[in-house]
Amino acid sequence: MIMRYIVLDLEATCWRGILRPNRQEIIEIGAYKLDEFGTVLGRFTSFIKPIVHPYLSTFCKRLTTIQQSDVDNAQTFPFVLRYFLDWVHEEDDEFAICAWGNDDLRLLEQDCDLHKEDKAFLRNYLDVKHRYNIMIGRPNQMLGLKAAVKHAGFSFEGDAHRAMPDAFNLCKIFIKHIDEWQF
Repeated sequence: MIMRYIVLDLEATCWRGILRPNRQEIIEIGAYKLDEFGTVLGRFTSFIKPIVHPYLSTFCKRLTTIQQSDVDNAQTFPFVLRYFLDWVHEEDDEFAICAWGNDDLRLLEQDCDLHKEDKAFLRNYLDVKHRYNIMIGRPNQMLGLKAAVKHAGFSFEGDAHRAMPDAFNLCKIFIKHIDEWQF
């Protein structure tokens, strides 16, 4: 069986301080599709219009550099999810969603629940952060993505807290250790 890897990063609504809502929503997705050898087969990027808290906080705009107009002009989660899954399923191969930590999984599950979307596509999810930190002997002192990229011998490229650059940098770690991920 041939496996495809969907290495992704999400950005979400966020706030600074104690007066923040409990619910975040995805506002950007960036992903790379890799084959079993680590060859990049494609890229996917999209902004997503939040509906529960449609206005981005000043903190969120500064952290991510995503502007209100970016999300105002975007489609909602159900539309982007269908477009994303069509891109994922261009081949009939099995695939795994690979992300840095479980926050992206939580965000995808929450937005699927909010919009009553099927979550079956999340059945093969790899928390690369957890696995990588165990691999390097740091299960209790986990490196963040920037530090892990440096630890793996690479330079971090692009702006942190943007989906495509974060996914691109995660790909470096993922591809370097492609034979070590277990499914």
